[in-house]
Amino acid sequence: MSILIVGSTALDSIKTPKAENPRLLGGSASYASVAASFFTPVNMVGVVGDDFPKKYVELYRRHQIDLEGLQIVPGKTFHWSGEYEVNMNNRRTLATELGVFETFNPVLPKSYQRSPYVLLANIAPALQLHVLDQMKKPRFVVADTMDLWLNIALKDLLRLLKRVDGLVLNDSEARQLTQEDNVVVAAQKIHKLGPAYVIVKKGEHGAILSSPKGTFICPAYPLKKVVDPTGAGDSFVGAMMGCLAGGTGSFESRLRQAMIFGSVTASFCCEGFGLTRLATVTDKEIDRRAKELVAMTSW
Repeated sequence: MSILIVGSTALDSIKTPKAENPRLLGGSASYASVAASFFTPVNMVGVVGDDFPKKYVELYRRHQIDLEGLQIVPGKTFHWSGEYEVNMNNRRTLATELGVFETFNPVLPKSYQRSPYVLLANIAPALQLHVLDQMKKPRFVVADTMDLWLNIALKDLLRLLKRVDGLVLNDSEARQLTQEDNVVVAAQKIHKLGPAYVIVKKGEHGAILSSPKGTFICPAYPLKKVVDPTGAGDSFVGAMMGCLAGGTGSFESRLRQAMIFGSVTASFCCEGFGLTRLATVTDKEIDRRAKELVAMTSW
């Protein structure tokens, strides 16, 4: 089944202690859509300026991402610049230039409005709500968020949580939202805000699912070397949703399996700058790494 992904499309300038790469393809929708495309057809909604490189449009097309919902308007594409510390866990933003993203109004083509699976990637909650207002009875809706929206748009976020099936956020955001230090307790409090499914990302330590069927721990695939962690979280949730939409079996088992595939897909993202590694990975590589990860957690 097809999946609808709405989020940011951007140009990222990324600096690490060992290298620097300017104006790479980035944005939550870009990472999530490419990751999801390995598992199911993707409809992507975003906005870019007329300076957006054609090679990135071709990258989307190589992954058979439907671009009817990609707005190309006069102006500059959203540009983010950031620098990572030696441990690759901490980063600081050097510059943020919103460009055409500042006035982004996600409009869904008619063919997208009945998408059964919806990923509201990391954008303002008001825009995520606007997308939901255009949908026609989606089967499963997941929203991603970040600390910025907890700080400046909490009221909209709380409205959103009443309308989605699942929420994805990292452990520090879960603590901030609920004022609970314990992530398991935090997830239970988030359920009371609306979502039946809560996935808490813990970076290199994997992710935790809290659902009506209980708790599931998904490990991260262990890497010997991390080149660039930018977009790993978006890749995780994109691949997870793509695998969920394209899978068979009971919903809970599909979701747990999808988290495993999300984890390994995100690991490929970390092996190159931006989308450079993820865009070249093969289905066989993803399948092999998923089997390795399952074997690591079995006895």
